[in-house]
Amino acid sequence: MRIISGKHKGRRLTAPKKLPVRPTTDLAKESLFNILNNHYYFHEISVLDLFSGTGNISYEFASRGTEKITAVDKDYNCVSYIKKTTTALELDITAIKSDVYKFLERTHIQSDIIFADPPYAFTQEQFERIASIVFERGLLLEDGFLILEHAKETKLEHAPYFSFSKNYGSSVFSFFQLPEVSSEEE
Repeated sequence: MRIISGKHKGRRLTAPKKLPVRPTTDLAKESLFNILNNHYYFHEISVLDLFSGTGNISYEFASRGTEKITAVDKDYNCVSYIKKTTTALELDITAIKSDVYKFLERTHIQSDIIFADPPYAFTQEQFERIASIVFERGLLLEDGFLILEHAKETKLEHAPYFSFSKNYGSSVFSFFQLPEVSSEEE
């Protein structure tokens, strides 16, 4: 994997082969960040990276200037690799070893971007549960995005707060956001 942009642009990282991960491809990652670049100043936002695996997405945000990043994964080796890489690259990423659902149920961290890349083998219900917990607990800040990465066979368009999706090969990014509050409602 490589970091596409920012202060570590072009830096290649090699994760141990034993990690149970499927990193987001460079093409998909570049496309995702092109979308986000039109919405945010990366140095002004906070990010919650769920099912973070190697930390691929977290490193990309950090390289682009994001300072408030929390990466969550239940695998000890993944969290250990993120901590090691974070130290080596002098990035400000907090890595937490936890089951993502348990973490979401108890955290009070609110973020501008919540990115979740669970195993593609998850059921429809498991994907939808992530979105349900995020919105029920008020973890997404106003004008923020919850982004779920999933296989194209998984359909999330009917889920509450769904906004749009983008397909990149066999991967899909589904974006969710809070409805805009009109001035009449304020």
